[in-house]
Amino acid sequence: MKKLEAFTIPFVGLKQGKHTFDYQIDKEFFEHFEYDEFNSVDVKIDLLFDKKPSMMELTFKASGMVNVNCDLTNEPYDQPVDGELIMVVKFGDEFNDDNEDLLILPHSEYQLNVAQYIYELIVLSVPLKRVHPGVIDGSLKSEVLEKLEELSPKVADIKEHENGEDIDPRWNKLKNLLNDK
Repeated sequence: MKKLEAFTIPFVGLKQGKHTFDYQIDKEFFEHFEYDEFNSVDVKIDLLFDKKPSMMELTFKASGMVNVNCDLTNEPYDQPVDGELIMVVKFGDEFNDDNEDLLILPHSEYQLNVAQYIYELIVLSVPLKRVHPGVIDGSLKSEVLEKLEELSPKVADIKEHENGEDIDPRWNKLKNLLNDK
């Protein structure tokens, strides 16, 4: 956790006004969180820290690339990352981070570690379904895609049921199991 100390901002010593912090995030950062979904990471974080008399406003902007595996073909590719997180920090009697946009720190706090918020920003900026761009435009040649195409039902194989529904021939094979008792 020693490496994450670089993400600690001692806000008590800062003058009121806007301050900027830049962070370069790599795969080693995610190892501290035991997150291994990324093959490699190259993301730049720009943090605008606006200190006001009774609160602080933090604006995180992430831009860069993470190398991930495609959910369909398992082929690695570079996924662009572009995200923003705006967070307000206020002071209260006790720590409270129930609201994702508002963080309440005890009056006695004098520093803030932003590593968790950077982690969440990057992870949430990556789409849930990761599809290689070559799959979308049809330019990727892969054994997995060829096998999927081979096993997919052909239009000629699908017969129309008497009520107008299309029937996949694979379901007919399963219906035969009921008759073979």
